[in-house]
Order: sequence, then C-alpha cells, then structure tokens
Amino acid sequence: MKYLLILLLSVLPAAPALADLPDLGEPSQQAITPEQERQIGQQAMFQIRGQPDYLRDSEVDDYINWLGDKLASNSSEPGLGFEFAVLHDPDINAFAMPGGFICVNTGLILTAQTESELAAVLSHEIAHVTQHHYARMLAGQKYDTLIDIVSAAIALLASRDNPNAIGAATLGPGYTMQRQLKFTREHEEEADRVGLQILEKSGFDPHAMPLFFKRLEMATRLFANNTPSWMLTHPITPDRLADIQNRLRGVPFKLVPDSLDFELVQSKLLVLNKTPDDAVRYFRRALYGARKFGNPVAQRYGLIWALYKDGKYAQARKELAHLLKERGAASDPMVQTLSGRVYAATGMSLARLDAFYDSALQDHPSHRALSYDYAGVLVAEKQYNKALKLLDKRIDEYPNDARLYEMQAKVYALLNRPQEEHHALAYAYISHGNLMAAIEQLVLARQAGNDYYQITVIDNELRQFRAMAEALRKKK
Repeated sequence: MKYLLILLLSVLPAAPALADLPDLGEPSQQAITPEQERQIGQQAMFQIRGQPDYLRDSEVDDYINWLGDKLASNSSEPGLGFEFAVLHDPDINAFAMPGGFICVNTGLILTAQTESELAAVLSHEIAHVTQHHYARMLAGQKYDTLIDIVSAAIALLASRDNPNAIGAATLGPGYTMQRQLKFTREHEEEADRVGLQILEKSGFDPHAMPLFFKRLEMATRLFANNTPSWMLTHPITPDRLADIQNRLRGVPFKLVPDSLDFELVQSKLLVLNKTPDDAVRYFRRALYGARKFGNPVAQRYGLIWALYKDGKYAQARKELAHLLKERGAASDPMVQTLSGRVYAATGMSLARLDAFYDSALQDHPSHRALSYDYAGVLVAEKQYNKALKLLDKRIDEYPNDARLYEMQAKVYALLNRPQEEHHALAYAYISHGNLMAAIEQLVLARQAGNDYYQITVIDNELRQFRAMAEALRKKK
C-alpha cells in the first residue's frame, strides 16, 4: 500500500497547528491570514464530514465540484483551492466557509429550475469567500489561540445554518451571534455584485440570479412559517433585488442550455428524496403521462434508478435498453454506472461485467462510481492485486474518499495483510470525521506488523491525530 501522507494535509492540515497552539497577540495585531482562513475551513469541513447528512455520492460530488470549479476559475482567487460538498437536506440552503469550502443542500439543487440558477447561488457563495467576509467578521476580536478562532468560526457557521440558534452562542466578549449575523448582511450586496461578475464570466445567464432570488422571496411571503434557511441567512430585501436588477439593465437574457449531468443529478436526487414507489410514479408520469415533461434522457435515467432501488431489475433492464438508444446517453459516465449496476442485478456474468467496466473506465478513467463497481467485480473474481492497483489510482486523485479506503481495507483483509487493513480503515474513519476511531485503527495497525517504514509513518500520524484530539478535548 502506498501510504498517502498528503491525507494529513488535505484532511487534517490543522493538526500541526493545533499541536502547537500559538499566542495570537493583542487584538490590534489580529488580522486573520489566508492560511488561518484555510485552517478554519478545513477544521469545519472535518466536522461536517462526520455528520449523517453529509452526502457520500461520488457522482453528485463530482458534478458540484465541476460546476463550482468552473465558476471559481473566473473569480478573483482561482488558485484558492475551492472544495464543494453536498448535504442531504431538503431545506433550501447553501453556505460558504473560510478558505474556499462551500456546502450545498440537496433541497437547493432540486429547487433550481436551471443550471444557471444553481450557478448563481454558488457564485454568490464564492464571492463571500473571495471577499473574505468571515475573516472580516472574526478579525479584531480577542482570541488566545488559533483553535479559539476555529471554534468561533464553527459557531458562526452553525448559527447561519440554523438561524434559530442565533443569540444562544457568543463569539467573544460583547459579540452576540445576532450582531455578527447583521454584519454579514452588510456584505450581501457585495457578494451579489461579485457573484454576478463570476456568473457572467463563466458563461451562465446573469439574469438567473434575480429570477431565483425573486422566486425565493415570493415563497417566503407565501409560506412565512417555512422560510428557506438560505433566505434567513441571506435576507433578500427590495433594495438588494433592485440593485441586482439595475446592474443587469440593458444586459440581454442569455439562453444557456443545462448540462446533461445537471439534469441527471437532479433525477438521482429526486430518487434519493422519494420512496421508490413514489419515484417510479413520478418518472412514469413524466415519460408516459398525458402531459409529458422534462428531458426524456434524464427522466428515464431517474425511472431506471427508482426501479433499481425498488428491486424491479427486469423492468429497469427494459427501460435501460430504451435509454441507451437516446442520443449521447450511452457514453455518459453516470448512465454507464447505472447500466453496470442493472447488468449485475440481472445476472450478467463476471467476465462480461469485467469487460464492460474495463471499457467504461478507459473512456472515463477518473469516474469514481465506475471504479467502485469495477473493484467489486475484481474482488468477486479474486483479482485482488488488480483491485488494489485500481483503488490506489483513485486514492491518489481523491484522498478524502472514505469508500475507497473501505474497499482497500476489505481487499487487504482478504489477502491477510492486517497492518495495511487497519491503516486503510484509519484513513476511512478520518475521512468520515471520526478522529477517535481513526486513532484506534492506527494503534491496531502499529501492533499488527513490524515493517520499519510503515511503523514510522503510523507513529507520525498517531502523534498528529492525538495532538488534535487533545486540543479538541481541552476546548470542550
């Protein structure tokens, strides 16, 4: 196994800083640096990854990062290293964290009527990051150590995600959460202006921003007791809407077709948010009802997923035959992933599945969902070394993917290599945000072998993980 020390940088870069908690000096000296912003965001993401609503769907994750990266590349800080994540939550919400970390709820993705509308919200959140709004809110207050800043930032983020918590926490002497939230409202117009520029430079329809905001504002008036969280933390005032509309005066509407992946992701999330029976009825109505609606490729894709989830594999195989005849569908990696699962569920032989996945991954070598399933086929064929080689390649590309480490640990167990098995499980747990379980697995890995190099790596990781655990313990 090639142990990835980069994981400590990409998942827990705050660990070394937390182990050596610096004195930050007097408030007059406290300008939060970009490095500290990044550490705050990474620590917040570490905790978010441990939450049950963190969506671990590689295809949805890859799509939101593709869209986010496209927008971030046209921001004022394209090299910041933005990361985007999706939370399985029906509430309409998205929020940015310092250092370039942005979370989007499934409810917001499904509410967007066009890809430009989803891009508008992401652009707004990107602007909060590039304008360093959280750093401005936290700067100038008295903190003894960096972890105090991290704790304050996480409290602030929690209040934005759950506005009912406002007033229950404080960021420092005399600084209530409500005051801080008001301060963020003063930055909303700036995020709108910068977000519009990002949106337009990225080739999307800038008018999607006021259209989406206006629809949310109207929904708020109609359903006062069910106001979207995004509206509570990003209040859309008449002045804000007027300012956006004035900036777009004379700018023509731009007809931008949605990407197929946007529509496929929406269909997949609909299946996730409904019971299988309800999802089947919804997509059958879209495809076969008296009033058909939506892109038939995306709707049939959703129907097949719903049938597959419902265990109706023969029907799913029949619908798949229709889907693969649609223009552009057969070559899409999300369609290929679904195809492979339907083929496996309807009895395709391991040899034919092997050939199918080998071909699909030649076309889409970095598609994680295909890699998961191909690794499973290779394990079933007892081609363990080939499976490990495939998983190592994907881990090099996606060092935060817990499922890759879990599959890697399974293969090591089958090969009776306990040290590597426990080490891979430690990485899986840390990717899930479970620090104590990761430490336990590292201890087991330390005890399971006598390879000097591996033990040196494990000892180094144990020191860093334990330092972080101790720092967090002291803050409780």
